[in-house]
Amino acid sequence: MQLQLISIVLILHCMEYTNSQHHGSRHRLHKQGSGVSSQGCQGGCQTCSVYNGCLTCKPKLFIHLERDGMRQIGVCLASCPNGFYGTRSPDRNDCIKCGSECDSCFNRNFCLRCRAGSYLHKGKCMESCSDGLVPSDTKKECVPACPAECDSCQNSDTCTRCAPGHFLLHGQCYHVCPDEFEPNDSMECIPTVHCEVGEWSEWGPCSRSGKTCGFKWGEETRSRKVLQNPSPMGSPCPATSEKRECFVKRRRCKPKGQRRGEKKKRFNLQEKDNAEARRERKREREKETIDREDSESRNKTEHRRRRDQSRDTGTV
Repeated sequence: MQLQLISIVLILHCMEYTNSQHHGSRHRLHKQGSGVSSQGCQGGCQTCSVYNGCLTCKPKLFIHLERDGMRQIGVCLASCPNGFYGTRSPDRNDCIKCGSECDSCFNRNFCLRCRAGSYLHKGKCMESCSDGLVPSDTKKECVPACPAECDSCQNSDTCTRCAPGHFLLHGQCYHVCPDEFEPNDSMECIPTVHCEVGEWSEWGPCSRSGKTCGFKWGEETRSRKVLQNPSPMGSPCPATSEKRECFVKRRRCKPKGQRRGEKKKRFNLQEKDNAEARRERKREREKETIDREDSESRNKTEHRRRRDQSRDTGTV
């Protein structure tokens, strides 16, 4: 009888211990799921929850709530995503959703970019433009029928001639031409052309003071051609010739006597040409003299004929 009583007491004690362990485990799980902690937070969180993500963020970061099924998970960002704008307060910085028509906004009442099918005008997204404006599919805005910098245009996005002080490029007017373009006399932006040069030629013969003999050290030269001259604002051409010092085995120049012989030969040829030229001029002078004498003889004959004719007429 005493042994049975002891057994019953031990069984009740074990059941009580088991229940207390199960209750403690459930309490810890609940605390981990809903409690706030600053240990192990990621991505800029200051405090976080396993179930809801970031609850507060580190200074200067915005808290943004992302939906995951039926729950919302907080994340900390340096800037708010498209469709949201940031608000700051001493306690926290929040990402607030823009209006339904805005793709991005400055605040709830001022859009910066509109969703497809709407056009921005003075911070509002409009399905159609008013006040004499037309929709621009390129800018997604309501713009003047012809942009202010255009003198004439094809449509709201394409200029055909720019106002004074602007330059035309691909249907747009610029006060200053973009990089790699330059203005021309027609007030257009045209591509900038840079200088292009060819390959270097082979090095020329080693020479010194115009001679190729009588020295050991001289200079040799090589050059390259300009293939494309630059436009006024293009990169200028680099050097098209260069020299370098050269060494050759010294060799004697031809003796001066040979040079005098060559000079005498050239002189004789020149004298021969001069003599022929003098003979030609003499023949021309003789011909002119004969022609002049023939002309004078004909004139005398004609004069005598007229005189005789006049005398015969007076006698009759």
